[in-house]
Amino acid sequence: IVRASAGWGKITVLEELRADLGISHDHIIYMGDGSSDLPVMMHINQYDGLTIAVSEAKFITRVAKRTVLSDNAMSVLVPVLEKVMRWDSAKIRRFFASYGLTLLEWEKVRTDMLTIQDSTEALVAAPVPQVNAQ
Repeated sequence: IVRASAGWGKITVLEELRADLGISHDHIIYMGDGSSDLPVMMHINQYDGLTIAVSEAKFITRVAKRTVLSDNAMSVLVPVLEKVMRWDSAKIRRFFASYGLTLLEWEKVRTDMLTIQDSTEALVAAPVPQVNAQ
């Protein structure tokens, strides 16, 4: 690969690689951190691949199946080992330890982002339905 253009161009390159290597869509693992990765992540998610965001940016974490935030590049292996290899946290810790790495902090976080409005505000703004008696 000499060059992959941003956005939809990445999908073209990905599909060429996938076809050349004979890999099914559900065996693709893609990591990204920016808006140019969104089309590729949506494409991969459509075919049940694994997408990993390596940024806190909401626009990408909402699309990626997993998000990993760390200063160590090895950290992106964690969701791969969990989902693909089906390893539990103890086995993952042993794996890292076998390479002289220690997982000091590992917080699994699920974030619910909500917008809640006072229902009385909605009632005041909504028109009152009229009942016509005939």
